[in-house]
Amino acid sequence: MEQPYVYAYPQGTGPSAPPPPQAAGVIVDPRYCAPYPVDLAIVRKMMKLTDGNFIITDVNGNLLFKVKEPVFGLHDKRILLDASGTPVVTLREKMVSMHDRWQVFRGGSTEQRDLLYTVKRSSMLQLKTKLDVFLGHNKEEKRCDYRVKGSWLERSCVVYAGESDAIVAQMHRKHTVQSVFLGKDNFSVTVYPNVDYAFIASLVVILDDVNREDRAA
Repeated sequence: MEQPYVYAYPQGTGPSAPPPPQAAGVIVDPRYCAPYPVDLAIVRKMMKLTDGNFIITDVNGNLLFKVKEPVFGLHDKRILLDASGTPVVTLREKMVSMHDRWQVFRGGSTEQRDLLYTVKRSSMLQLKTKLDVFLGHNKEEKRCDYRVKGSWLERSCVVYAGESDAIVAQMHRKHTVQSVFLGKDNFSVTVYPNVDYAFIASLVVILDDVNREDRAA
């Protein structure tokens, strides 16, 4: 089996940083929160249409998550699976939305009682990616709980806690001759201590979805 390229940072080193404020914490599941920085390696096989074209591993190449996408029908739902194939979260795009809204549900559910958080563009016209994240209990959505800013094209997006400058995760691009030749898009995401990395992984999937829609438009 072909091994994906990963960023081999020693644990707790690399482009990691001190822990953010207590705004970070469990969003999806406690098992995805670590007291140290976690570096995720993302490989997207751009020419592949079946399950497994988007995988997320740790720095040692161990599979953490993969994305299940519908091959036929409406492409408005993607499922983040763990290494055993169990649904972690389900991401559903609301097609009739002014700001491109995604809802993220626990496990394989799409029931409102299992809604974990909502992600939407901060504005319709954007030169760079700007997404606002609202947790399930934030019904009024006057202030976001997290926000994403940066350039997806350059793989330089950063996730902040609320309206603050406290970084909870950041993305790093890695080009290799081999990755370009094989039609792969390789990059890593550093998740800061005590931040739910399944939550961050789901944001990466949504960012990928936003990018594909922008390119199609």
